[in-house]
Formats: sequence, C-alpha cells, structure tokens
Amino acid sequence: MSIVLGQLTIGEVLPAVSVHLDRAALVRYAGASGDFNPIHWNARVATAVGLPDVIAHGMLTMAQAVTVVTRWTGDPADVLEYGVRFTRPVVVADPDGAELEISAMVGALDADARTARIDITATFDGKTVLGKARAVVRCR
Repeated sequence: MSIVLGQLTIGEVLPAVSVHLDRAALVRYAGASGDFNPIHWNARVATAVGLPDVIAHGMLTMAQAVTVVTRWTGDPADVLEYGVRFTRPVVVADPDGAELEISAMVGALDADARTARIDITATFDGKTVLGKARAVVRCR
C-alpha cells in the first residue's frame, strides 16, 4: 500500500499495535544483535545493578515501535528516517512478559519532499518508554 500525501491530514491516527515481549524474545534478539548484556536475560544481575527485573533491549523496543508505521505503509522501505529517545525501560517479567502498546499519528506533512512525519507513542504499563519517536515516510 502506498501512502498518498493528498489523502493525509495532520492528526490522523494510525491503527494501533500491541506487541508482547517475553524472555524468549529477548534471548532471540540478543542472538541476532550480539548484545548479550545480562541485564536483558538474568534477573539476578539486573536487580544487582538496581533494575526492577530484566529489561528489554532499547533497540528491540525501538524496532517494535516502528511496526505501527511499517504495517500502515505496507513497505518498510517507505520509512526514510526514524529516531527515538529512550526514556524508560521495558521490564520483562517472567513468565508473563510485557505488553508494549504502540500508537501513532500524522505529525506533519511536507508537500515539497512528498513525506509525512509520523509521531509514535510507545507505552509499557501505562507509561511512555520512548520520547520524540518520529518516523518520516515517503508518500506518493
């Protein structure tokens, strides 16, 4: 699906996405990324450094958050820019895991560049975990 610039309005809400993260997902991500920091899989180490429990990798959280945009565009290649600030960890309890709630809306339109800025909100346990999460997507 291509996004048509003339059919978008600022403030338009994208379909929300919910992502479940569990310890198995963290282990798979560690293997794929090479980030085996034990705070992402060992509760004893995580609590010893002051964390409430094992936390999700920030880059995993970031990657999951942009799915609200890629599902909407239908093509990850339409995402031209993407950035976030990490504001709060996602605690992944065992065995229940964590639910990441992701929403987004059209934040700005650029007719000259034929792009739309999408503002993303990712929350865990009712609190925002990413700040200034924004993606710029190509429009036709």
